[in-house]
Amino acid sequence: MSRTSRRKRGPVRAKKVIHDGIKFASGLEKHMYIVLKEAKIKAKYEGQTFEIVPSFSFNNKSYERQANSKGEYRERGGKKVRAITYTPDFIGRGFIIECKGRPNESFPLRWKLFKKYISTHHPDVVLYKPQTKKECEETVSLILGRKKT
Repeated sequence: MSRTSRRKRGPVRAKKVIHDGIKFASGLEKHMYIVLKEAKIKAKYEGQTFEIVPSFSFNNKSYERQANSKGEYRERGGKKVRAITYTPDFIGRGFIIECKGRPNESFPLRWKLFKKYISTHHPDVVLYKPQTKKECEETVSLILGRKKT
């Protein structure tokens, strides 16, 4: 391989950005924060974590490696399995926003579980999942439109 060619090194990762003293996980989250602030819409950044699948005890036998695929293949059952949690980017009165420019492999499943949780426990909450700056601005327009009705 020549020096000028590069090998891929896994998924593209968003760059962390600091704005108003808040450390955002991506530029898209920062943009969403700015347009919400300009529109005077109150929303808390990563303000709440939801337990979408509770923890449980797995008492059966289970032969596997460690969760990171390392270690020996051996019996690893009889343990407590941690809860699956979800922390959306922004939570406001009656809405939740999840900015997602480039979703990773696990995101679609977590998002479906979260939607199921919200539909069951918070049926009046509206979810928004903008993937571009333009969609962030459209999200603000939709939220402002809801307030007038």
